Amino acid sequence: MNRNRKKAQLIFVAVLVVAILLFAASIIKTNIFNQKTHTVSIPGAALFSGQPAPDQAVSVRAVPRSSTWTKVFDPGNEGLTEPNIQAYTYDFTVSNNTDDEVASFTFKLNFGQDTFLASAWNGALELHQFRGGAEHTDTIPDLRDYNPDDYGLETVAVDGEPLVSMRAGDYLRYLPSASMNAMEIPIEPREGTTPGFILYAAIDEGIDKSSLELEYVFHRLLTSEPLFWLSLAAMAIWLIVLVIFVLTSFQIRRYNERHKRDNEIITESIETFTGFIDAKDPYTNGHSKRVARYTRQLAEQMGYEGEELDRIFYIALLHDCGKIGVPDSILGKPGKLTQEEFEIIKSHTQRGAEILSSFKSLEDADEGAHYHHERYDGKGYPEGKAGEDIPLVARIICVADSFDAMNSDRVYRKRLKRDRIISEIEKNKGLQFDPRIADIMLDLIRSGRIPTEE
Repeated sequence: MNRNRKKAQLIFVAVLVVAILLFAASIIKTNIFNQKTHTVSIPGAALFSGQPAPDQAVSVRAVPRSSTWTKVFDPGNEGLTEPNIQAYTYDFTVSNNTDDEVASFTFKLNFGQDTFLASAWNGALELHQFRGGAEHTDTIPDLRDYNPDDYGLETVAVDGEPLVSMRAGDYLRYLPSASMNAMEIPIEPREGTTPGFILYAAIDEGIDKSSLELEYVFHRLLTSEPLFWLSLAAMAIWLIVLVIFVLTSFQIRRYNERHKRDNEIITESIETFTGFIDAKDPYTNGHSKRVARYTRQLAEQMGYEGEELDRIFYIALLHDCGKIGVPDSILGKPGKLTQEEFEIIKSHTQRGAEILSSFKSLEDADEGAHYHHERYDGKGYPEGKAGEDIPLVARIICVADSFDAMNSDRVYRKRLKRDRIISEIEKNKGLQFDPRIADIMLDLIRSGRIPTEE
């Protein structure tokens, strides 16, 4: 029972540790995932195809609007009159194709041909121009309010409209807006946002040679992490185990208390009965209790515990119950017994077995009474059993009974000295006694756990 209880406690602790480790792992894994910056490079052919990219966690596609207009761009004042640049309005749709929230994103648009930025909406633009071997950078919060005098960017005026010149190799970085009007970030799962640009490029060319690099960071909720749900499942199992453990512990405590009371009643009843037997001979008074106690100690050393140990103890208590039918004159006779008297004494083993044969609630209750005078070499009584054929409980009682006989005053002699007792047990190993049990008894005597009277 104690072993099962310890096993249940180990399972209880193990499940709790697993639940905590899984929960900690889910937090760590979620934090690592949320701190990682993801990068996607999209070439012009894919960017301007107009087709979504469902295989990408976050995708971008650029779609030009159909309405357009033209202008005459004559930077050299050559008197050009025919339109040579065309306005393009592009919607850059950023799609979140996952079940996680996109906490933030930015993209870099690398221009593959000369173009002129006229307007943009929602977010800010970080513009990078490379001129004369140097890089010039400016961030414009809203290109619709662009004033060339406020920035150091290369700008041209076409029909009075200021246009930011972006040559091949220049790039812009789009910075999304989180304002109430734009609400570009965060991007909810399976949702998207669409910033846009108006720019001018050579007629019928557009910016198809440009490419885009997207960077984004997810914000995954802890509840979206599978390990989190595994930890909850483990915690639920732990709670169930806890409830079972508490209820079981309560039941075990009640059982142990009841078992203890029952054992006390049984022990007291048996001791009262055996007390009648021991009282027949003042020289052996308390013999049954002592033999039962020694038998318990021997059985414990042999690995018995719990109810099985109690059973062995009770059988040992009752081992001499057959003496109740032996006349007091024979039990207390100080001189040598006649053969007839000895046969009467010997009959107490069979009488005891008959008395205990109806004691069904105590398994094999009769074995101790019946066989405790059998010898390991087969020269005992009543049946002359030998070795392993003698029930184990009877072999244990045989050693305990013989020790108490040597360690007690009898009507016909005084108790033996400690060294003599040890010598007798050593001498009778394999003869009267089971050698293994005899060695255990010797160890208990020598260690003082079973004391001898000097």
